[in-house]
Amino acid sequence: MKRSLSLLFVFGLIVVTGQILTTTGRADGGFALTAPVVVPTPAKAKPTREIVFLDGEYDGVAVKKTDAQWKRELSQDEYRVMRLDGTEYPYTGALTDNKKAGTYHCAACGLILFRSENKYDSGTGWPSFYDVAFKKNVIESEDRSLAEIRTEVECARCKAHLGHVFDDGPRPTGLRYCINSVSLRFKQK
Repeated sequence: MKRSLSLLFVFGLIVVTGQILTTTGRADGGFALTAPVVVPTPAKAKPTREIVFLDGEYDGVAVKKTDAQWKRELSQDEYRVMRLDGTEYPYTGALTDNKKAGTYHCAACGLILFRSENKYDSGTGWPSFYDVAFKKNVIESEDRSLAEIRTEVECARCKAHLGHVFDDGPRPTGLRYCINSVSLRFKQK
């Protein structure tokens, strides 16, 4: 009788809480309730998008998409950085320490932005370049989002936020294009 009342209680508990509880046997023949093991659902990664790499100077044909289209196509990090002007944490980007020969393209539209021969270690924690592949391929604009005035760098073709440019770089330009890795795709030579 005791056991059937206990089972009835467990059944009622399941109905009330909507949770399934498991029982474990005890040495005295009774049982104990244990909470179910909750395994989080793994986050679904977006499939890697195919990007057509464009190696030439920007031809003036813009890529225009709605916010909803960008959200569907870009990963959360790509969207946060390229569409919402976010920034990666320093030393976390996949391309920060890349030393291979090749070209760096916009991760949203594929337009060439930088070349490996212009990349250098700035010690800042982001990929840094002292020159762009083609001046027409980037847009520079004043950024007053922080207490200081900075120069934001965007892709000319799709207006993706890339990072910022500063005047403390090496010769011959004296510039430091400080770019988020997530904004770039690397094409090896």
